[in-house]
Amino acid sequence: MREVPVAAFAAAHSDGAIVVDVREPGEYVGGHVPGATLIPMGHLSSQLHELPKDRPIYLICASGNRSLAMTNFLMRAGYDAYSVSGGTGAWTRAGHPVVLGRRPNAS
Repeated sequence: MREVPVAAFAAAHSDGAIVVDVREPGEYVGGHVPGATLIPMGHLSSQLHELPKDRPIYLICASGNRSLAMTNFLMRAGYDAYSVSGGTGAWTRAGHPVVLGRRPNAS
């Protein structure tokens, strides 16, 4: 299991980490980590080619369940992947900003 606490993720995020939000579009536009790319859980396997294998990838969802499942999937596919423990909920509870948007590309 490869989970990182929000504090470690925040440090990686400030260093320009690759962040993939695996929630659904409606959840994403309701508030997401700045710079996060939306790839819903059901689409991740068909969009693997968009993710680099030479850098860590941080996956986030609402609470950490979906991102943990997708982290395990990416690890089996040869990626250096990490799930953000507690998801976007933990991120906002820790006082970090979220971006609101009308469409998935609004980040």
